[in-house]
Amino acid sequence: MPEPAGAGFAAYERGDYATALQLLRPLAEAGDANAQFHLGRIHLGGRGVAKNEAEAAQWFRKAADQGWALAQYDLGAMYGNGDGVQRNESEAVRWYRMAADQGVAAAQNNLGVMYYSGAGVVHDKSEAIRWYRLAAEQGMAAAQNNLGVIYYADQGVEQDYAEAARWFLAAAARGDPGAQFNLATLYEYGQGVPKDNAQAAYWLRMAAEQGDASAQNNLGDMYAVGVGVPLDYSEAVRWYRMAAGQGHAFAQNQLGTMYFDGNGVLQDYVQAYMWFDLSAERGNVFAYDNRDAAADMMTPTQLVEAQILVARWPPQ
Repeated sequence: MPEPAGAGFAAYERGDYATALQLLRPLAEAGDANAQFHLGRIHLGGRGVAKNEAEAAQWFRKAADQGWALAQYDLGAMYGNGDGVQRNESEAVRWYRMAADQGVAAAQNNLGVMYYSGAGVVHDKSEAIRWYRLAAEQGMAAAQNNLGVIYYADQGVEQDYAEAARWFLAAAARGDPGAQFNLATLYEYGQGVPKDNAQAAYWLRMAAEQGDASAQNNLGDMYAVGVGVPLDYSEAVRWYRMAAGQGHAFAQNQLGTMYFDGNGVLQDYVQAYMWFDLSAERGNVFAYDNRDAAADMMTPTQLVEAQILVARWPPQ
């Protein structure tokens, strides 16, 4: 590899993007596809330069037109999201397909998503499954989770909980929070795996610690009743609060219940009302009666205080 190119790519890898840009731009302008791809990444990420998605798209296109697979994938993603180019799902599919045909797992997975949802192509579950499987067999966690969902929900293949569990486990072991949540559900209900609440709690915790709001809520539920974990209202409140802070309606209702009953926190009808009202605003039908019950326990001054808290949520 010529020295400027080697030094430019080395600078990129060590995070010295200003040097990488200086060394790689002449190569990119001379038609080097790899340099063009790296310039696209630099501009897309705002690495050493101001972020410029349109500039990134131009460089990705130059590399993609030369068959550079990762540039084809990135350009497809830009068309899919409308970043730096006008959103065009058909164009996203076209570029994803080129990259997918070259074996890029992320492109295969995204092409599966497009077929599954009918975005930019005619809805075709069989094609979605084919592309998901190709990506999943390369070890891509998102594709493994997607394939697990298909087997779980009887979408285009015969429902098979054991096969769903196999793919969820593969993705969960790679750290995919959605798969960890899904695997926990299988353990909770004994679908495709032996029923095991401790395992359910383990996988919920793995997803919850990555910020998955549904996992945080469900882990809170387990602590609130002592299933799979010791009964611990304080821990339940901690996990409910994390999910509630992300706008999870059921967690907001549950957190309100903890404040209403004084479990794991000091009893506080103002806080209870706030969380019930926020949950009700998000369509949780159980929160309506709970909010009314809290209001019945409050003074007019407390009610105004609670309504102010709702109006100011989320806190800055």
